[in-house]
Amino acid sequence: MSAPNKNTLWARVLVDEFAKAGLDAVCISPGSRSTPLTVAFSRHPDIRVFSHLDERSAAYFALGRAKRTGRPTPLVCTSGTAAANFHPAVIEASQARVPMLVLTADRPPELRDSGANQTIDQEKLYGNSVRWYRDLPEPAVEDRKLRSLRTDCARAVAKAEGTDAGPVHLNVPFRKPLDPVEVPGDVPEGFEAEYPLAATGRDGPFVEVAEGRAALETATRDELVRAFEQAARGLIVVGPDDNGPTPAAIGALADATGMPVLADPLSRVRWGPHTAGEPILGGYDSYVDALPAPDVVLRFGAAPTSKTLQHYLRDSGARQFVVDPAGEWREATFTASDLVVADPTRVAEALTQAPTMDAGDWTRRFEEAESRYWELVAAAHDEQFFEGTVLADVVELAPDPTTLFVSNSMPVRDADRFGKPRKAAITALANRGASGIDGITSSALGAGSATDDPLVLVTGDLAYYHDMNGLLALARCGVDATIVLVNNDGGGIFHMLPIEAFDPPFTGQFKTPHGLDFEPTGDLYDLEFVRTEGRGEFREAFVASVGEAGTRVIEVQTDAEASHRFREQLSERVTEAIQRDSSRP
Repeated sequence: MSAPNKNTLWARVLVDEFAKAGLDAVCISPGSRSTPLTVAFSRHPDIRVFSHLDERSAAYFALGRAKRTGRPTPLVCTSGTAAANFHPAVIEASQARVPMLVLTADRPPELRDSGANQTIDQEKLYGNSVRWYRDLPEPAVEDRKLRSLRTDCARAVAKAEGTDAGPVHLNVPFRKPLDPVEVPGDVPEGFEAEYPLAATGRDGPFVEVAEGRAALETATRDELVRAFEQAARGLIVVGPDDNGPTPAAIGALADATGMPVLADPLSRVRWGPHTAGEPILGGYDSYVDALPAPDVVLRFGAAPTSKTLQHYLRDSGARQFVVDPAGEWREATFTASDLVVADPTRVAEALTQAPTMDAGDWTRRFEEAESRYWELVAAAHDEQFFEGTVLADVVELAPDPTTLFVSNSMPVRDADRFGKPRKAAITALANRGASGIDGITSSALGAGSATDDPLVLVTGDLAYYHDMNGLLALARCGVDATIVLVNNDGGGIFHMLPIEAFDPPFTGQFKTPHGLDFEPTGDLYDLEFVRTEGRGEFREAFVASVGEAGTRVIEVQTDAEASHRFREQLSERVTEAIQRDSSRP
């Protein structure tokens, strides 16, 4: 590993250690101070480089890729505000427990707080949003320091991927020369031969970090079994979680217990072969509050997307077991009674091995309500083509398998209400940690870069506008996508809030209609842009797009207020029908 100078050697060692940890890609934004890192990553044969001009888009691309793979894709940027542009994605990764490695190049320590150009305080820049921070020492060709660097890299990957996964920030100072130019005496002749462990490391990671999975203690398992055996109305709720219980484990649990499973669209459980013949339900948002309350609830993942379901659980008075492997509290109504700190899959498997529980008429009522709900929804889609129909058709027509990314605001809520469970392997993702609309396109393209599955993004007009820079990754990073753009000319979600009745300021300051024509983005980013009218035209365009190479944006123009009013009407119809059905002998 002969190197022309100490910066080059230092960066090579860092990249070598990440590659030995199994990381195979990096997102790099251009800049001078990060030159040693950029050169080292670019020249490593086992690292794929994704080049991004915009640091914010780069960070969200890395976030989306990590959501799909479960492993971090390192981020590299120069010093100054470049690092600050990573911050929104760092927050999302922290809140959603997504592994992330942030490498910010920095000026030499003596230039900090001196007015030097492009120099800001980068120490602990992201505050408590990171799982671990390390201000690396300045590059030096010393045995101990290089072994320390390798150790830090191994620890960084382990921290990012731990039970409480999230971002890790390594601040990496360099002084000139930054380029791989020869500096006589910088790297002593024979250093690699004299200190092979420091220079070349081990065959694998320098430090193998083995983190165990918390198993369910026998006493806790017995208490859970006892609670559900004594319950007349047991319920399983699987909320959003990229690393929750495996679909197979939940399918087996549903089969063993017979209890209904309310599966959030972001739980990895609503869709897949495990749903066949099991009470895995997805229409609950519109009917669950018309059913009796449970007396025991087993909860996995974060809080459900459905506010109706959140309130149903809050008001149930049930004993609620919340399973969280990191032992954190992710239940904002503060009505849960038990926190089970254990691996979610192990919990599900342990209860599967318990004596069979009899859910009886309780589960039948949920299944009948679910069936009735989808009948009413199908009729509603035939009656009116509204925003919920778009999500219903996307889920119905998506190929098996598909990676589906849905934007925050209304798309994720419509996926929850109208995304019917099916046996297809649909991996649904969204940025629900902090639930912002920034970086949606970049996150989706990052997820798509990590799989051969067809990629579908359903986004709103404001989210599309907010991250148009991210579309550059289509060509630069070699990603194809079907982008469904639901354009209701502003913030349609605000029609759900009481502020709708106060105008002004509702229209100008909340709904914020913009009147933008997005069709020119087709020419700007070399993609196909089509505008559809009516359900049949949309379905035809969608099926054609997911079956072809390349990227197509399918715009559906909608009326936000009309869609919201129709959702309300449909919800009332469902409630009335379920209550009427329940009252029959």
